[in-house]
Amino acid sequence: MAVAAAETRVFLEVRRRLQSALLILGEPDEGGMRLDISIMPTSLLMRTPDGCTEIQLPAEVRLVPSSCSGLQYIRGDGLHLRLQAHTESSPELTSVFNQSLQAQECCTFYCQSCGEATIKDRKLLRVLPLPSENWGALVGEWCCHPDPFANKPLHPRENDCFTGDTFFLVNLRSDLEQEPKANTKVICKRCKVVLGETVSSETTKFYMTEIIIQPSEGSFPNIPRSQFVQSVVAQCLVELSSTRSTFRFTIQGQDGKVYILLWILNSDSLVIEQLRSSRCVRKFPLLENASEADSRSAWNAVKVLYQPCIKGRNEELASSWENDISVHPLTLPSATCLELLLMLSRNNASLPLSLRQMNSFQVAFLKI
Repeated sequence: MAVAAAETRVFLEVRRRLQSALLILGEPDEGGMRLDISIMPTSLLMRTPDGCTEIQLPAEVRLVPSSCSGLQYIRGDGLHLRLQAHTESSPELTSVFNQSLQAQECCTFYCQSCGEATIKDRKLLRVLPLPSENWGALVGEWCCHPDPFANKPLHPRENDCFTGDTFFLVNLRSDLEQEPKANTKVICKRCKVVLGETVSSETTKFYMTEIIIQPSEGSFPNIPRSQFVQSVVAQCLVELSSTRSTFRFTIQGQDGKVYILLWILNSDSLVIEQLRSSRCVRKFPLLENASEADSRSAWNAVKVLYQPCIKGRNEELASSWENDISVHPLTLPSATCLELLLMLSRNNASLPLSLRQMNSFQVAFLKI
């Protein structure tokens, strides 16, 4: 096939469960240069009078060229076609709580933003998941006598770590010189980022988007902030959608203010994106600026619909979602809510025009 182009943008979304792929060859820039496209099982080859560029697909992806269908040209967007794709099954997600951390192993809690050690050499004997937020109501339904757990909050002991949807609960009594007041913010001493809040004089809540927990003999992993936040949020969404059959979420700040409405479309996408088919560029920058892209060529991602709720936007819809018991709230620091909204907006702007909206919602991918 051939299209007129000076430079062409390539976008490929592979659905692992459906074993299908959507390929978009972007709207050509001005220049009128002829471009021939060859689709092979493991690569895409683009030829122009000036030379050719080959884009290698990830090793786990195999396209079926003979299955091309649904060929159409969308003005302002480019050439669309669908193919069959053979891929490996979706990788199993690891828990947001570091899998390398074993019970009875000394660990250190780091600020993810700057690497400051918040808790040093803490030996955790128990790492336990907290029950769902409505567990008290469920106990009331199960028991034929007064609730034995009424007014008995779950607080960790010194060597415990309790995990919630988006946070860790730990006992900091032995780490503090004086008892803190309840409901006060916990701030990193170095970079002043909000890491969490105190629940009581002994218990502190750390948000998963702000803290990295590592074995004490290890070193602090320098993970880009955008990549870390997206991965944590995406894993939370996937885990909650699979365990509770919940697909709509409100992202709210510590004050209860809703910042984003999120709706999961699917969690089995493998996305490959090359902004320009330059002969000297082989990187695929997804959800990051081109200058920040690393050498990875593809990303497992969660595809979501979202609506921003800042500056009075979508107030009526947000109120409706807050009153809907099928919508699950996720609480993060307010600054992180704004960071996440910026990431979603940047990703949405990087998608082909035809993929940016669905009904009244905007579309984005969160890297896992």
